[in-house]
Amino acid sequence: MNVPIDITNTVLRTERLILRPWRLSDLDDFYAYASVDGVGQMAGWKPHGSKEESRRILERFIDHKWTFALEYGGRVVGSLGVEKYDEERFPEFAEKKCREIGFVLAKDCWGLGLMPEAVREVIRWLFEEEDLDLLLCGHFLRNVRSARVQQKCGFRHYAFGTFETKNDTVEDDEIRILTKDDWLARA
Repeated sequence: MNVPIDITNTVLRTERLILRPWRLSDLDDFYAYASVDGVGQMAGWKPHGSKEESRRILERFIDHKWTFALEYGGRVVGSLGVEKYDEERFPEFAEKKCREIGFVLAKDCWGLGLMPEAVREVIRWLFEEEDLDLLLCGHFLRNVRSARVQQKCGFRHYAFGTFETKNDTVEDDEIRILTKDDWLARA
């Protein structure tokens, strides 16, 4: 089952990152990476065409209270959402406390190891402090970078399927899972 998550008062720190709730003052940083070709398409959305579009999405991040801003070097370079998973697709987790994570990183930060660092800290927080049982994470089959982040963080294959994007396309995807027990065994 999807358990409630509210990051309003949560700030997580890693060696190089601050993970925190979004603020309206992050708009310029958000637009700077979300408008770059090749970033959003890996997650099923088109590059932002205007700051107004970015503002509307940023306001949703703030309202939903489940998406972290990733701050690196004094600027926001990505997001990591602790989103609701599809309970109809995965009814077998009805008795488990679950969520699904998703992430996006600025293109100029790819290859620096920032996303595995962020994902590991969010996993720790969700299992240790929010007491979740299971996390899901998906990626389009063509998105090998996302697949690699998930592997590095201990997620294992669970299912293949398809995903209907916000662009009205259908992508082949893979869903991976990480249980609290598996995570504890790796620690």
